[in-house]
Amino acid sequence: MAIHKTAIIADNAVIPASCEIGPNVVIGEDVILGENVKIMANAYLECCEIGDGTLISPFASLGTAPQDLSYKGQKTKAVIGKNCIIKEYVTINRAAGEDGAVTKVGDKCLFMASSHVAHNCVVEDEAIFANLATIGGHCHVGKGAFLGGMSVYHQNVRIGEYVIVSGFSAARMDLPPFCKADGRPAIMHGPNTIGLKRRGFTPQERKNIRNAYKLIQSRTYLLSDVVKILEEQYADDKNVMRLAEFIKTSKRGIYLSRCNDLPDEEV
Repeated sequence: MAIHKTAIIADNAVIPASCEIGPNVVIGEDVILGENVKIMANAYLECCEIGDGTLISPFASLGTAPQDLSYKGQKTKAVIGKNCIIKEYVTINRAAGEDGAVTKVGDKCLFMASSHVAHNCVVEDEAIFANLATIGGHCHVGKGAFLGGMSVYHQNVRIGEYVIVSGFSAARMDLPPFCKADGRPAIMHGPNTIGLKRRGFTPQERKNIRNAYKLIQSRTYLLSDVVKILEEQYADDKNVMRLAEFIKTSKRGIYLSRCNDLPDEEV
């Protein structure tokens, strides 16, 4: 175990011998580290669990109390997955609410400098937060989503899997899976074609998703009617069904960029 002599570590912290703890690191109460975790100088941790192989950069603050005036010191925590990269000045708050509530981050996530995950959020595997990307409390970020630099998200917003959002965007409503979005407010502009191709979606899967977005963004149908059409025409396509279910269960609603047709693109 490599622990710098200037590190301050609480008595009940669980630290495997394979971990590396840098200068002036503070590890407070109720911290559990996985194997091969590396914590660089001046990071601060409390009330959190960190998965194997995660890298924590200088001045990151993990598991700190939520920025929620209703929080009264309940026993909550943040749980961060395996092989994440957490860069400088990132903040990930523990949950608010009843004892046992959790802020949860999946595996292989990248948080660039000064990004923020608020209380009670769920961030799924392989999500990427660019510099200063900020999500409010109770947000849900799907697998493989990319949140552009300085983009911000209202409390309780859902960002679907494999969404890409441009920098300096702001979302108060949900962003469905597989889309690209931009603006203030962030409005979806068809499917994330390049991202889906890079993620190994087949040409037919990408074509079906694109056809689904043509229906969603058409002026011809109400969104409720689009969901029914998708469920009828693409019942065997798991991706389109996830898209339909996401729209159907949205509580905050979805901004639409209505158009007669999406421009032709390679799928």
